[in-house]
Amino acid sequence: MQLISCPWCGPREETEFHYGGQAFVEYPARPADLDDVEWAHFLFFRANPRGEFAERWSHSAGCRRWFNAVRDTVSYQFAGTYKPGDPTPKQQQKNGAVQ
Repeated sequence: MQLISCPWCGPREETEFHYGGQAFVEYPARPADLDDVEWAHFLFFRANPRGEFAERWSHSAGCRRWFNAVRDTVSYQFAGTYKPGDPTPKQQQKNGAVQ
């Protein structure tokens, strides 16, 4: 079983978490102006890269808070987790901060 590090609670078993999809998906500026095809693209079409990917996760069996993570989609290994609004793990490494 893999451990996922909640930014508030620390490392916990992966069964305590739920995947929330791709991070940083912007809500449409004028949602009333979207047709059905545009809504479908907003709701269902997401990137599916091979490698590092920014995601949203919820610590549903713990503090119940949402957080962001960078995870490798090939190995399933987490590069880091962080609170919304905090720098990504890559930015933290560049600034010399500890993850």
